[in-house]
Amino acid sequence: MRGLFAIAHYYNDKGGGFYGSLKPDPAPRVAALAGTILGLHHNLSAAQGLLDGSRRRIVPTNPAIAQQVDVVVCTTGGHHVLDRLAGIAGLFRHHPTAADPMRLGFECHDVLRNGLGHYDYYVYLEDDILLGDPYFFRKLQWFSSNFGDNCVLQPNRYELHPLQPLVKLYIDGNLADPSMSEHIQDVREHPRLESEFLGDRLVFSRVNNPHSGCFFLNSRQMETWAAKPYFLDRDTSFAGPLESAATLGVTRTFRVYKPARENAAFLEVHHQGNRYLGAKLKLDPNDLTKF
Repeated sequence: MRGLFAIAHYYNDKGGGFYGSLKPDPAPRVAALAGTILGLHHNLSAAQGLLDGSRRRIVPTNPAIAQQVDVVVCTTGGHHVLDRLAGIAGLFRHHPTAADPMRLGFECHDVLRNGLGHYDYYVYLEDDILLGDPYFFRKLQWFSSNFGDNCVLQPNRYELHPLQPLVKLYIDGNLADPSMSEHIQDVREHPRLESEFLGDRLVFSRVNNPHSGCFFLNSRQMETWAAKPYFLDRDTSFAGPLESAATLGVTRTFRVYKPARENAAFLEVHHQGNRYLGAKLKLDPNDLTKF
């Protein structure tokens, strides 16, 4: 299996600090981007082995789920931290652009389209998304084989904080304003899918917040989307440019689902920057349902 992973990366220490990419200290951004790139290789690539001391050999491991990992980091205007990643420079390709920083994600779409015909999966990632599940793509294959290519499964995105009353928080729950996504999807259409998996009954739901900061399409789905007249129209009508690059086109083209609350961990990714848990949200230790 072969995967093309396009990462939108931007850093400007004079940007004002609203986003993680605009804060004055580059260290967290360096760590996040390195984690995103290394996570793909550590969990998915074929460069894995088992130490067999009895034969003084290293034998290959996980051949059934290993894949070719081709990572492309898209940047703009020289605003990035790639010079601080010299130690892992061989694990990604740099794709510089002159794009508006807020619309950099659309340049990733162009990279993915240019890779059509050469990969089994086409992936977009914001630069702080850590994929830590070696069976991630096997789960996607299982989902597509059960429900068809017109359905796309998005992962639940979570944050971690060891010192908070909740140590793990899924951050993309229902939108405060559901109308933000009503123009691109009707969640009443086939709202729920169910299937057995490893002895459990799993539920997948259409939600008014399809955003996860990433998307994962198989080759047939990528071909379908790239053929649409609105592909690369750079529409920013879902929340804003950053969110639209990750979410809008995919949601316009497919029925988007997420694992339901009861089995949220079935497909998940780690948001390495704590925007909510331990930051914006002040949890009540006596009632963890309130903030």
